Formats: sequence, structure tokens, C-alpha cells
Amino acid sequence: MSYQFDFAALLPYWPEFAMGMWLTLQLSAVATVLGFVVGTLCAIGRADGPPAVKWAVATYVEIIRNTPLLVQIFLVYFGVATLGVHVSANMAAVAALVVNVGAYTSEIVRAGLESVHKAQLEAADCLGLSRAQTYWHVILRPAVERVYPALTSQYVLLMLASSITSQISAEELTAVANRVQSDTFRSFETYIVVGLLYLLLSFVVRIAFWLFGMGVFARRRKLGTAL
Repeated sequence: MSYQFDFAALLPYWPEFAMGMWLTLQLSAVATVLGFVVGTLCAIGRADGPPAVKWAVATYVEIIRNTPLLVQIFLVYFGVATLGVHVSANMAAVAALVVNVGAYTSEIVRAGLESVHKAQLEAADCLGLSRAQTYWHVILRPAVERVYPALTSQYVLLMLASSITSQISAEELTAVANRVQSDTFRSFETYIVVGLLYLLLSFVVRIAFWLFGMGVFARRRKLGTAL
């Protein structure tokens, strides 16, 4: 049995694919920013917080890392609705992605925090820096720079994992693909195209992170050299 490819049947749906790609990037960008904030705060709490905070963060991280993302999405989407709060599928998708990536970010950033040498903290004390100044200039920024490649990889995986949000009807790229293949009955061609589009998005996201890192960390190194 020979299969005849027909990619021309997908041409009328390119605007929908484009919108799906755009929503995928939007979901990923919002979840990345909020997830970084959540993860960084959790990392600081686990590294330097009181015992109760350390225990709470550790519990959160272990629960998220040992349960499927799909289950987490269902818990957020259907659980919130059960409580009488109705949110859109896109908002529930972002919330679930933030909760998920925040846990992984916490562990990555915590590794960076632990890599800061104690001599640097002693030097900050000698200079009379406040606790906030020490964390920002001596601990957090160098720590993030050291783990930036790992964070980049994690956030690219987040963008790819956002495809799971199609299960709650978030209109990202995979949801568009599901609708297109049901309309055209060209499942093989549809998912080949979507796979290539995700590959393109991965390259775009990696390049964006590389440019951001070059701009932020290169400037920081220049300032450090000048001082």
C-alpha cells in the first residue's frame, strides 16, 4: 500500500498555524517570566529561609517533579472550576506551566546559589553591603549567569511541553493541528508540519535566550572589568 502525501491540503490553514505558533510563544513567554520569579524565590527560601519555608519549598518541588504535567494541568483547570472560579483555558494553562517550571527553576537556581564561594560573601560583609545588596550583586546575578544554559534548556522544554495544554482546549499549536487534521483527514502531513514548526520555534527561542544572555551578562562582565 502506497501513501500519497498531500501537503497542499494544509495551505488554507497556514493562518491558523501562525496563530497557534504565536499563542505558543505567548504562553511560553509568560510562564517563563513568572516561573523564573517563582523558582528564584523558592531557591532563596530553600537556601536561606527558616526551616518551615525550606520544608514547604522542598515538598512543593518533590510533588511537582514526581507527578505528570498533564495531571497538574487537569488539577488546575478542573480543580479551580470545582471551587467556583471560572478561568479560561489559556489562563489555566499558564498557571499550570508556571507551577511546573517554577519547581524545576528552583532546583537549577539553587545549584547556582550553592556555587557562590563563601569568600565572596565575606568580601561583601567587609564592604558593608546590605543583605539585599549582597544577594543581588554577589549571589543571585553570578549564580544565574552560571546556570543560564541550564535555564535556557529548561525553558525550551517548557515551550515544547506547552503542547500538552491542548488537552484543555488552549488554542496553541498542537490544538490547531488537532483541528486541522480532523478537517482535512491528513494526519501524517499535519503532524509533520507541526513537528517542523516546533523545531523552528525551538531555534527561535534558543537564539532569543542567547542574545538576551549576551546582552545582559556581557555587559555585566564589562562593568566588572572596568571596576
